[in-house]
Amino acid sequence: MPKRTKYAQGTPNWVDLQSNDPSAAKSFYGELFGWQFDDQPMPQGPPYSMALMNGELVAGIAPMSPDMAAQGVPPFWNTYLAVDDVDAVTAAARGAGGQVMMEPFDVMEAGRMSVVVDPSGAMVNLWQAGEHIGATLVNEPGTLIWNELLTDNGEAAYAFYGDVLGLTTEVSDMGGNPYTLFKAGGEMVGGSMPPPMEGILNHWHVYFAVEAMDAALEKARQLGAKIVNGPMPTPIGPMATLSDPQGAIFSLFEPSGETS
Repeated sequence: MPKRTKYAQGTPNWVDLQSNDPSAAKSFYGELFGWQFDDQPMPQGPPYSMALMNGELVAGIAPMSPDMAAQGVPPFWNTYLAVDDVDAVTAAARGAGGQVMMEPFDVMEAGRMSVVVDPSGAMVNLWQAGEHIGATLVNEPGTLIWNELLTDNGEAAYAFYGDVLGLTTEVSDMGGNPYTLFKAGGEMVGGSMPPPMEGILNHWHVYFAVEAMDAALEKARQLGAKIVNGPMPTPIGPMATLSDPQGAIFSLFEPSGETS
């Protein structure tokens, strides 16, 4: 379902990049994926850039907060999970052992959000839609196709997302390796596995679809990206992890079949 008009609770519905150089990031991702940008003025500070493909919203790019920049935090991609009532879900997250980093607040008319850290230490944003539901185009080349919780404490994390968002889990065989799937209302909405390499902190990881992996990797290299891992063959298509020119980590995925 490439075009989206709504998201069930617990479904990843938006990603945005917190960058120390939004202009450079826009240039990189615009060239790599064919994104265009609509800069939205913010009440305080620089604009928030909405990335579009074919007129549909696909992601966001924002300047990193001064506090994070001062602490030397590298640029990173955020995952947002759809919720029906962000105040209630945030309270439930606190009660289930999560840490609330930002209490619920309104983002103008777009929606209402909070930021929490699950018991395994992975940060995630919770989004209650107003005028902005999240991405309106997914699972197409150049758009978000998958969100994956990398965690070394799946037991605690899965219980948390089940208690707080109603997500269920199912273990699948990924080429001989167990892989945990998140489901919302019986529909597959994301996945989880331990971090693939030492030194990787627990986090929600983002994947963007590409039509041809080799061509996409060559283009990314020419634009200044570094290949961190891969490309790796999988039963559902090749994947590769990259670092963009400013250091933000993300992955590319060339699906071998239909992804819904």
